Amino acid sequence: MRAALAALGLGLLAMAGAGPGAAEPTRRILPFEALQGWAQDDHAAALSAFLETCDLPRGSDWPALCGLARQAARQGGARAFFELLFRPVLIGGEAPALFTGYFEPELDGARRPSGRFRVPLYRRPPELAGAGPWFTRAEIERRRLLEGRGLEIAWLEDPVEAFFLQIQGSGRIRLPDGGVIRVGYGGHNGHPYRSVGAEMIARGLIAPHQASAETIRDFVRRHPAAGAELLRSNPAFVFFREVTGVPPEKGPVGAMGRSLTALRSLAVDPRHVVLGAPVWIETAGADPMRRLLVAQDTGSAIKGAQRGDIFFGTGAAAGRRAGVVKDAGRMVVLLPVALADALARED
Repeated sequence: MRAALAALGLGLLAMAGAGPGAAEPTRRILPFEALQGWAQDDHAAALSAFLETCDLPRGSDWPALCGLARQAARQGGARAFFELLFRPVLIGGEAPALFTGYFEPELDGARRPSGRFRVPLYRRPPELAGAGPWFTRAEIERRRLLEGRGLEIAWLEDPVEAFFLQIQGSGRIRLPDGGVIRVGYGGHNGHPYRSVGAEMIARGLIAPHQASAETIRDFVRRHPAAGAELLRSNPAFVFFREVTGVPPEKGPVGAMGRSLTALRSLAVDPRHVVLGAPVWIETAGADPMRRLLVAQDTGSAIKGAQRGDIFFGTGAAAGRRAGVVKDAGRMVVLLPVALADALARED
């Protein structure tokens, strides 16, 4: 097993850096005893999430590690599996981590426009396949660049909910006949995300402590014209694709092409954290969290070795929980033993 882990470590070593020209963060191996609340976590739940994607990371030895994970799940040895085959590595950590939350919205909509459903969700236009930024959100909407081209997947009734669906990147749309459309991230116009809450503060519309998703929703609904212009201050625009083949009881599909698990999946910066790796999180805030998640998603606003976005699940209740998370804390990546040792020798 040790030889297999050594090969696995060499295969992953190239994936752990921050990329060409980027400053390498510090890396420090910790004992499991240094992880606050490690012994009290539900390691079997974390192992179940790990199994969802453990066959996907690059490297010929991941299938062997995945096979051992399946064996541990059958035999009830989840905690021993992680402690034997991984080492906790603190990457960066000089400043506190920043944790936010996201969820899968569930909205009413239709396949065809009507008096109620007037806000379209679009597929990526074919000309966007090239490199470089495309038009901004304001240009797309004011110049009606997507209308009448057959790119619509579905229509929603609320423009602000369509806006937040773009931020979340995936969702479920309940149809009038009882059916459901699942949409996932299908592309981006190449412009960076700009916070609408920060724009409201800059314009003097709200005080800093009032910034929230609900504040934005309330303003846009009370001031439709001014609200539309406010949303256009964010130049980023997300396109969708219809997701099929995912059972309704499973979570949305993340960046690895597999379903996410509520409160066990984490969006990370893949320049610093290998997608598919277990990640121990310790959050501060009103509802502290100490648990093992799996790096299974990414996001345009998730940048840095100590930056994580926690997936809270599907629906309004998950949205309320996710919407209030902006907590400090610490992220510790669990890396295979040989890779952790190699990084320690490199440092």
